[in-house]
Parts: sequence; C-alpha cells; structure tokens
Amino acid sequence: MRHLISLKEQSADDIREILEMAATLKKKYRAGEATDLLHGRTLLMFFQKGSTRTRISFEAAMTELGGHAIFLEASKTQFMFADFRDEVRAMMRFGDVFMFRALDVADVLLAASFDQIPVIDACSEKYHPCQSLADILTMAEHSGGLDKIKKITWLGIENNVSNTLMLACGKLGIEVAIAAPETDANSIDTELNAMAAATGKVKKTLDLKEALAGAQYVHTDTWMNAEFFENGKPKPEFKDEYERREAVFMPYQLNATLIDTYAPGAGIMHCMPMHVGYEISRDAIEHKNSAIFDQAENRKHVEKAILLWLLEKKL
Repeated sequence: MRHLISLKEQSADDIREILEMAATLKKKYRAGEATDLLHGRTLLMFFQKGSTRTRISFEAAMTELGGHAIFLEASKTQFMFADFRDEVRAMMRFGDVFMFRALDVADVLLAASFDQIPVIDACSEKYHPCQSLADILTMAEHSGGLDKIKKITWLGIENNVSNTLMLACGKLGIEVAIAAPETDANSIDTELNAMAAATGKVKKTLDLKEALAGAQYVHTDTWMNAEFFENGKPKPEFKDEYERREAVFMPYQLNATLIDTYAPGAGIMHCMPMHVGYEISRDAIEHKNSAIFDQAENRKHVEKAILLWLLEKKL
C-alpha cells in the first residue's frame, strides 16, 4: 500500500510521475475538462492543528476529482480522550484516503502502519511533502520543464518544509543551497539529512553570496512563531526570544534588494503563511519575480495527483 509521509519512501520516478500527473490535471482544469476519477470515494481530513491552504486545497482537489472530503478537528472529536490507536483505526474504515495534519509525525506513522488505507502527512513537525511537490511543480512551470531546474536556494531556518524540499530536489538532481543559521529542533531527521546529503546535491553555507550564486529560485519560510504575537505586536513574555531571533535571522531575510543584488533572475518563493517584515519583505512578495501565489494554487493540483497516485489511478 502506498503512503506519502516524508518523501524518503518515494523514488525519483515516483516524484516525476506525481508531478507529470499534476501538470496534466492542471491543464485539464484550465480547459474545463472533467477529471471525475474518484466518484464515490471519500477523503478523511484530520487536523490536530489549524490550516488555511491545506484544508481548502484538499477539499477543492477532492471535489474536482468527483469525490467527497470530510473535515475533522481533533479538538472536537473523541480523539481528545480515547486511545489514538483505536480511534484512528475506526475512522479509517469510513474513507479511502487518510490525510493527517499532525502535531507529531509518530501519529502519522502509526496510522500508516495499520495499512488500512493510504495515509498522507499533510504537514507535521518534520515533513511537508505536499508543499514540496507543489513548489517543484511551480518551479518546473516557470522554468519550462523539470529538467530546466538546476539550482535553488533556501534562506532562514531549516524546518519541515526545507527537509522535504531538499530531499525531493536532491533525488531529482537539483542543486540545493541552504543558508540557515539555525534548525528547528523539532524538525530534525538525521536519516533524511543523510539521504539528502548522499545525493551530492545539497550544500549548506552561511555565505549569502555563495548560496545565491546561480540560484533560479529562492525559498524561505517563517522563523517567528505565531504565539509570539498578539494584535500584531510581540507579547512581553516572548520579548527576549523575539529579539534574539530577529538578530539571528534578519540578515537572511528574503527581500527585493537581496534578489536584485545576488540573484536578479531568481523566482521568489514562500510556502505561506508569511510574516511580512520578518522572513520576507513586502517588496519581495510584490516583486516581478514572485511565484508565491502560483505555489499556493499548485497545492490543489499536486494534491489531486497525490490522491490518484496513492489509489493507483491513471489519467
């Protein structure tokens, strides 16, 4: 049975197959062609934390495939007091694919271990495979083909998104430069890092000029936690950590000056949500090179392809 958790399990050919299917599905959608391939099928969407793009994109994806999506918040179910092992096995009896936005990837792996239905890690503390595949689809579109992507750069903090992105790119033969002064401790996966390093395509440096040299796309993600803020201002209890992070990470902010100086032709990318003025500036978001909203749109098309791939459906 197929699952999509970390992209450690997928080969380069698997990734290419998903991306090719996503590109075809997007063309069909824009041409108004029906892709009613999952009629009568149900996607179970289980959220232990909040979401905007993940929920909307998966619901829209399932609708466009002719199926149905059910949304469940952990806090409003018996998962709050019952044993996870029992509740998840019962829940998976009601659907065809289990999409899980989890606080702890161990729960995703446990759900997958039962091999009842395909399981998707739709963002955990260590992985975000759907986002990474959407990012690569976006870069392929803007470059004129997957084989035209030669080098990308990641700025800021190493985290769940950078994990899956560098691994997928490495498997596809794309060079990845990472300029990140810190790593989110919860995201560390030594096995994944070893696999990415073994591709020979991942290089880590704190030298921005070196990291950005020849980059076709520059990615970033938030490095300020949402709980630091209230009404748009830092909470007093987080003042010290806020100031520490600002000092550490601001030199790696993705802004128009950085792009225009070191990588004038590079596409600007952010997985969203964005903390404007921190990891990315407003002038970068509005820059002519920005592909951020294409990234967001492509979540839906990639997720349609993921669902079909997991269920071994062909276009």
